[in-house]
Amino acid sequence: MLKIKKMLIFTAACMLFMLAAACGREKTEAEEFIYQIYYVNYDNTGVVSNDYATVSTDTDAVLQELIERLGTASEKLEYKAPLAGDFALLDYSLSEGQLILNFDDNYKKQEIITEILMRAAIVRTLMQVKEVQYVSFLVSSQPLTDASGNMVGVMNNETFINNAGNEINTYEKVRLRLYFANESGTGLTAVSRTEVYNSNISVERLIVDAIIAGPKENDTDISKNSTAYPVVNPETKVNSVNIRDGICYVNLDSGFMTQVYNVTPEVTIYALTNSLAELSNVNKVQISINGETNENYRENISLSTLFERNLDLVE
Repeated sequence: MLKIKKMLIFTAACMLFMLAAACGREKTEAEEFIYQIYYVNYDNTGVVSNDYATVSTDTDAVLQELIERLGTASEKLEYKAPLAGDFALLDYSLSEGQLILNFDDNYKKQEIITEILMRAAIVRTLMQVKEVQYVSFLVSSQPLTDASGNMVGVMNNETFINNAGNEINTYEKVRLRLYFANESGTGLTAVSRTEVYNSNISVERLIVDAIIAGPKENDTDISKNSTAYPVVNPETKVNSVNIRDGICYVNLDSGFMTQVYNVTPEVTIYALTNSLAELSNVNKVQISINGETNENYRENISLSTLFERNLDLVE
């Protein structure tokens, strides 16, 4: 009798253990499908989030649910749903990890700060879907551009400062002196430009992007009424731009090595160098191609050189 009683106790204990384990699994599985829906606060000073449990686990269905929630006003009226504004999401698609959202023209009518906050809320929400590695925005099927006319490009969580406070939407205004080619391509001409930029981007990266993009119509000429011309292949991609100990390290892709304009090699190198050397914390510039400096630019300029400001080329 005692033996049977012990067996019953053992069996009951096993059943309780299995039930507890099952409950634990259910809780873990449930937690896997809890998402954060990000909203913009009505002060336009940051983003906030609320928990949301999806009904489905299928990727397409989850995306549809999250997008619907992003367009549904929060129960707390102090929050603004990022997709509930005066613009419309026309369509979206997910291919090879890239989620593309296509908006109508009204998207561009938002205030600068509001737009970056709305975009941050949308990207942060949708990046939680494990199949989504990057998010891209289109406006009427054209790539979204920022206030300076530069393409925003693909985004992920690292695109935005990792907090929900004021820092996510900090915009700053800076006056830049940039150097481009003169008409003959043998010298440099200086222009002045005011840029409004997101502080998530460093000023040195802003300068490199500006040189690659070329002159703008609203640039102010500093070089005695000379016309400025582009100096770098516009297909050049920037891998990274960093400053350490007074040296600005500019890491570009191989597109930089292909020159599509009629300018001398020195003009291209010193357009970048002189523009970056206008920053008070830059004394020298190191240019590399995919991280390598053991190459010659157009055969006669070694990229192992630490370039310094050269105003002899400036008109």
